[in-house]
Amino acid sequence: MKGKLKIITAMLIFGSIGAFVKRIHLSSSEIAFLRGIIGSLFLGCASFFVKQKPSFKSIKENITLLILSGTAIGFNWIFLFQSYKYTTVSNATLSYYFAPIFVIILTPFVLKEKLTPAKVGCILTAMIGLFLVVNVGDSGAGNSYNHTVGILYGLLAATLYASVILMNKFIKNLSGFETTFVQLVIAVLVLLPYVFVKDRMNFSDLNLVSIIFILILGIIHTGIAYFLYFTSIKELKGQTIAVLSYIDPISAVIIAAIFLGESMGFIQLIGGMLILGSTFLSEKLEMKVEELNEVT
Repeated sequence: MKGKLKIITAMLIFGSIGAFVKRIHLSSSEIAFLRGIIGSLFLGCASFFVKQKPSFKSIKENITLLILSGTAIGFNWIFLFQSYKYTTVSNATLSYYFAPIFVIILTPFVLKEKLTPAKVGCILTAMIGLFLVVNVGDSGAGNSYNHTVGILYGLLAATLYASVILMNKFIKNLSGFETTFVQLVIAVLVLLPYVFVKDRMNFSDLNLVSIIFILILGIIHTGIAYFLYFTSIKELKGQTIAVLSYIDPISAVIIAAIFLGESMGFIQLIGGMLILGSTFLSEKLEMKVEELNEVT
């Protein structure tokens, strides 16, 4: 029960990210950079308490994958935060949850896994759902949105996240907690020159509200949420984790409706259900494959 409570809390925290990011008056790259700094500092301190300090030998063995995946995480955040700027939190979250579908599409090339009819069905179902989500009007959230652009940013973020999932499968001798900590540090190092060149590290627009929300994003949404997630997965089965992870997108839609006044039309809801349903089925198929591999 303790593990379930941890992961439920983590998913609820992740689900509220969009509501906080929308109130931070900085560019997406600056938000991602500051999130990485604060989050990595928190996880660095936490690693001493949980005694999961990664060894330099293990880091050196996986350095190429860690650099690539850390870079992907940094730009994944930028694209996701850009998605929040161009569309509703609901649309951004649903398009971001396309990541498992991208994993299915890429696994035949990366992991040499067979693309079964069931997996093809998941891909087609998710694409139909995405089509329904994209073809929405104003969604009752204001006229300043460009939903198509926002959803495209969400899909770019999902693509990068899918690449991180696949790269993590090849990382050896590092736990999920240790891997994430190193990846966050690398993300900060990669984003530093990018933010300096693109935005000139100009934080003059920061007001008190933005500072508070940046600290919350770094400490709670990154440090605490990642800590809860990675300490909980040791106590839970993969299927339980997969099911509880859907608290994230569902809570994101509810929080956006309550605190941001966003709404979803009936067609959009159907599209969202198709996307989440297909990703859930894809994860179930993945777990069955893993179970068969363990048996054989």
